[in-house]
Amino acid sequence: MGLIAFLKTQFIVHLLIGFVFVVSGLIINFIQLCTLVLWPINKQFYRRVNCRLSYSLWSQLVMLLEWWSGTECTLFSDQATVDKFGKEHVIIILNHNFEIDFLCGWTMTERFGVLGSSKVLAKRELLYVPLIGWTWYFLEIVFCKRKWEEDRDTVIEGLKRLSDYPEYMWFLLYCEGTRFTETKHRISMEVAASKGLPKLKYHLLPRTKGFTTAVQCLRGTVSAVYDVTLNFRGNKNPSLLGILYGKKYEADMCVRRFPLEDIPQDEKAAANWLHKLYQEKDALQEMYNQEGIFPGQQFKPPRRPWTLLNFLFWATVLLSPLFTFAFGIFASGSPLLILAFLGFVGAASFGVRRLIGVTEIEKGSSYGNQEFKKKE
Repeated sequence: MGLIAFLKTQFIVHLLIGFVFVVSGLIINFIQLCTLVLWPINKQFYRRVNCRLSYSLWSQLVMLLEWWSGTECTLFSDQATVDKFGKEHVIIILNHNFEIDFLCGWTMTERFGVLGSSKVLAKRELLYVPLIGWTWYFLEIVFCKRKWEEDRDTVIEGLKRLSDYPEYMWFLLYCEGTRFTETKHRISMEVAASKGLPKLKYHLLPRTKGFTTAVQCLRGTVSAVYDVTLNFRGNKNPSLLGILYGKKYEADMCVRRFPLEDIPQDEKAAANWLHKLYQEKDALQEMYNQEGIFPGQQFKPPRRPWTLLNFLFWATVLLSPLFTFAFGIFASGSPLLILAFLGFVGAASFGVRRLIGVTEIEKGSSYGNQEFKKKE
């Protein structure tokens, strides 16, 4: 095992990476708070500033995927579709099967220059998660309680507010509403049978309200819907903790572009279109499991240096005073100070682990276990 490989497995190194991410995130959140004064003066300038601030935080996670673990992402698409990446507003539909599916999506947005302006329809619980939810708040992310009767007005208002967004955005929708588990899949397929819909093998039954509302509210703003089907070679099930330990994965993403004008304007017809799309996604996953490959031309967009340079900047700014402070604590010889410092390290370790836990499937929400039994 080489030195770099050894360091990737060490807890103290993970703690330092977590320290840089958390402290830089708090600094970024504070700067974002200060930028609120710009909103009434120049809304578009406020948005551009916050796109770059959020990039400075999210790109640290992308750095872990691209540079720390060396995970490779291959696109399966066509040249005409790839040529449009980063040059139009779009809605992204991504399957929600893996703990790092969002991170694979982020690495693609980074390589095509839209990481800072990327959006998502997120569960409201995330709004209260430090760093993640706070950064999203300043980015005008649309939050929902996943109860349509309560969400309708909030979601519509949030989507319409994005109609004049100044930078190209990729708006991510997890139409399944929650991560795939066997229990949720079983209940979901019971609902599919009761509604006379074809059963899906690799996906949950898509929730249509969020999709049809997004298409309706963003029509005239977004140009297309990108359907993205993700899987990993070798039947791997990667985790953020695995990425932190430097494990390398190979992600494959099949990307299909559907011009928005091809999607029906009628709500019921658009919902049927989405159900058909998920049947096609299921067929793509079946093909991948049998043949180990998606259809289409293969593309490997090169990783860019900005994520690494951004992390090195924050590490230089934050770790130098940390090391100086820690040396002073131990040099003092004071048991009280040393114990207080070790307590701080333990609390920081717990906090970082809690943030990682947000992505873990087994710690995901119970949404879908019972809600699928209710009518959309």
